[in-house]
Amino acid sequence: MSMNITAAHSSRVKKTRKLSQNPFLRRSSSSPFSSNPRRKPSQPSKEKRVATEDDADRMFNERLDDNGVIASLATDLNFRDVPQFVQYIQTRMFCDIPERAPGMNSTRIAEILNYRAALPPIVTLAHVHALSSSPTKTEREIAELAQAGIIRKVAVPNRGVGAAAVGDGLVLVSEWEGLVHSHSDLGEEVKIKYLSLFKDNPTSTTVSGINFTPAEVSALTTAGFLTSATATTSQTDLFARPGAASLGTLASLSTAGSKNASGSLAAVGGSEALTNISGGSGPRSRSTIRYNFSLPNTGPHLRLLLAARTHILNLLKKSKYREAPMNTLNERWDGGIAADDEQSQARKARGEFVGVLPGRTKKWKQFYGLRFEWVLEECVGAGLVELFETGSVGKGVRTI
Repeated sequence: MSMNITAAHSSRVKKTRKLSQNPFLRRSSSSPFSSNPRRKPSQPSKEKRVATEDDADRMFNERLDDNGVIASLATDLNFRDVPQFVQYIQTRMFCDIPERAPGMNSTRIAEILNYRAALPPIVTLAHVHALSSSPTKTEREIAELAQAGIIRKVAVPNRGVGAAAVGDGLVLVSEWEGLVHSHSDLGEEVKIKYLSLFKDNPTSTTVSGINFTPAEVSALTTAGFLTSATATTSQTDLFARPGAASLGTLASLSTAGSKNASGSLAAVGGSEALTNISGGSGPRSRSTIRYNFSLPNTGPHLRLLLAARTHILNLLKKSKYREAPMNTLNERWDGGIAADDEQSQARKARGEFVGVLPGRTKKWKQFYGLRFEWVLEECVGAGLVELFETGSVGKGVRTI
């Protein structure tokens, strides 16, 4: 019997493919990492981020070692006089706008730059004392420089309460004169008269209103170079009508309240109350009115300063003992923004969490990029906080 071998029988033969086991028959790849399993960019888990934040909070709420209070923040021994301190403080007030990923559009960046440029060149006396090694020597030097017409003191009334009061400010006379000359809304005669009185009274913070005409006073106050220093009303003015024998006292308080209805104009002295209080029968004389020498946009500058001081104190109040390492406090002030070093850029390229954009932080939204060291020096000089050595985590900061 003949045996016929057909293709149908051979088709049942199954061969195992071992191409993948033979390195010479393996398909070539364009990348040596193509055989590795694909994964999404690694990101720290939520538990890991929470653990990191808990560590920071734990350090923020622990009692720090105290190895001695730091009395002065003076670190640069090249400073020999107060004008150098003033210029140093002015140049270090704000941080540079980040070049990469600032989180702000061009409109916001322009707004920040214009705000900074409009601020007056005022430096608080407390800030200078924070950097100087001898407050007594500094005060003596300021008095000599003011008498010589190099530095000018600026009175800052009704700004802050108690220890948080701003106090006096310092301005270089050359910068003050430059602002007056560059102001386009003032006439040349007004500028000359203003600067003449400014130089003739080097140690005075006020000037009598008799030196200016009403039009000149209006122009200078509108420009911000004069502010009213004479209060037109007071608490006693509103409730007492002085009699002939008790001018300027509270002797007629009960009489004024009993003879007239409460809340009426007559109960506070009538329409001529201010005239009677000032001691005359007509409008107050310009010779009795005094004005403060001032600079434009002093108000926004002081509001920024007080808000920054308050924010530092609020950050410290979140600690159990109202103290924190200086580095930790700095990070809280910056708002956890991404660093600009190589490691942070590499983590950002891999898609890892590296922090928030600067434009979304309070430092840039409310404080226009105010530098942490600058605000800390303000708080130290004002007596709101003090620095001390911890011996383990660097310098510490605590409220007083």
